[in-house]
Amino acid sequence: MAALPLLDGLAPGVDDTAGHRARLRRRLLGGEAGALLDHELVEYLLALAIPRRDTKPLAKALLREFGGIGGVLTADAAALARVPGMGETAIAAIKIAHAAAIRLLQAEVAERPVLANWQALLDYLRADMAHHAIERFRVLHLNTKNMLIRDEVSEGSIDQAAVHVREVIRRAIDLGSAAIILVHNHPSGDPSPSRADIEITRTIVEAGKRLGIAVHDHIVIGAGGHVSLRAQGLI
Repeated sequence: MAALPLLDGLAPGVDDTAGHRARLRRRLLGGEAGALLDHELVEYLLALAIPRRDTKPLAKALLREFGGIGGVLTADAAALARVPGMGETAIAAIKIAHAAAIRLLQAEVAERPVLANWQALLDYLRADMAHHAIERFRVLHLNTKNMLIRDEVSEGSIDQAAVHVREVIRRAIDLGSAAIILVHNHPSGDPSPSRADIEITRTIVEAGKRLGIAVHDHIVIGAGGHVSLRAQGLI
């Protein structure tokens, strides 16, 4: 009987991990990436960083820990490091995949006027903010054509109203922004705006009006979706 061909240099039955990875690789290169399950995507990404180990259990552990692939990609390095089996190289692989995804979405937002490209903006914001465990406050600065000129993020609670109002308006003046869009995330996952969210937004809107700076919207992002204060009639 003719010998069976070797798969990735290993005889059949010696290490099926190599064969499994080869099958995943063929599907990826063959244009079937969209058909791969979440754990298969994470598994193969980890395999590039940990080549001599079965990474399927680790991929599934990460998905359980962070509630899905979005949570895995957006988890910070310290949180990833707390998962047994995650070393520096594996963490870097996760973070570079996330950075590449964000860069792609960011480019789509920057190419067209933001108000005419709203869905692309929401996709970008959700990918970057929805699963963060720390609250972040973001200001998108727009020119007179509603093109994005600066995207700035700070960490900390939006309840620090006085600080945010002064900083947001002063920065808009420095950049010559014609309009801004406010964004922040709710680590709880529920994007429903709080009373503080609404009050601070209205304060920034009034401050901006006096200086000719429009506030187009305030978007609250959470793992459960997003809420536009403008769409809700709250500003």
